[in-house]
Amino acid sequence: MSTGPEVYPPEALADDEPRYLRRQKPLEIRRRKFGRKSWPAYRRWTLIGAAIIGTGFLSYRGIRFLLFSPTVEFAGSYQVEIIGNQFVGRAAITEIFSPDMGKSVLRVPLDARRKELESIPWVQAATVERTLPDRIRVEVVERTPVAFLRTGSELQLVDASGVLLERPLEAGFHFPVVSGFDETTPLADRKARMALFVEFMKEIELAHAGAGEQISEVDFSDAQDVRAMLAGLPGLEGQYPIWVHFGNGDFVNKYHLLAENITQWRASAGRVESVDLRFSRQVVVNPEREPESARSVDAAVRSSAAAGVHRSASRRSN
Repeated sequence: MSTGPEVYPPEALADDEPRYLRRQKPLEIRRRKFGRKSWPAYRRWTLIGAAIIGTGFLSYRGIRFLLFSPTVEFAGSYQVEIIGNQFVGRAAITEIFSPDMGKSVLRVPLDARRKELESIPWVQAATVERTLPDRIRVEVVERTPVAFLRTGSELQLVDASGVLLERPLEAGFHFPVVSGFDETTPLADRKARMALFVEFMKEIELAHAGAGEQISEVDFSDAQDVRAMLAGLPGLEGQYPIWVHFGNGDFVNKYHLLAENITQWRASAGRVESVDLRFSRQVVVNPEREPESARSVDAAVRSSAAAGVHRSASRRSN
């Protein structure tokens, strides 16, 4: 008998193994949700959330305080500080802020109120600012009148931009009279005429110091012709005033020509009613024709002087 190991065929060994192998279940590894390494991140996000909530709450309380607290309430016109007004009354300015009474000063629409202030004829420019906790600061730049405008039987003030201004009762002004246009004239046309007037007055002052005092009225019926009434020309002080057509430029030379020759012209032509200097190298002297017209003009000059609108030289000539 053989004592060696027994040898089995492969077919016999295969029958001993199970025909189907069951799938092995994977090993489940559980992790801790709140491990030591995750705590710093949780603390960081908790602090960020608390900071956001705190900031939001404080912002809400601060905004509510600024918008509704009695400390910042615009309660009356006494809280309006006004700088620069001389002829614009305080009441006219504070009335513009009446819709804001009872509100916070932070709710006052500054730009809208500035535009309303600048709609007042006397106000050329305005600045509106808040002064916390409960003040409004208004600074105005008023217009500067340069002449009286004759409109029918009334006189209004007018500035260099052609804006018509009411005459303050408590103020006295000493200007020439301008005529030839009124409030119905478009503003652009009034502005052009007044710009020519300002240029004319400036240049004759350059020609002769004090020459502006000789002007009592300027007629702008023709927008391109400065027709001025003058009295008290050098050498003819105290005599009857005359109308002079200066045209629309070269006023210095034309005034020199007038001042240097008016005595000679009166000597040769007699009493002069008007002088026309608009033409190059030619002067048209119109002698007075009807004494009645002279008396009517003289009466008009006296009437204007009594109204306080003529310059001192014009009053001396009457």
